[in-house]
Amino acid sequence: MALELKVLTPEKTVFEGSVVSVKVPGNDGPFEVLRDHAPIIASLQNPGTLEVKNDQGQPIRFRLLGGVVEVLQNKVIVLSPGLGEDS
Repeated sequence: MALELKVLTPEKTVFEGSVVSVKVPGNDGPFEVLRDHAPIIASLQNPGTLEVKNDQGQPIRFRLLGGVVEVLQNKVIVLSPGLGEDS
């Protein structure tokens, strides 16, 4: 079973789906979330790049303008006030 990821901004749902891994640009340093990761809430760098591997192993990148990430029971929710220009 994979992770369920949601990437949200105030305007829209940017991404929602099943992924294998999520590399998060945390304020205290980047970290990777895999299946069965411990619960965590962390703030995100502004700007920072969220790197995702979809369930086919293909990379997807989002340029975030800060925000927070919550990981709980194989569900990852990324809340960001906006996206950078290269997303």
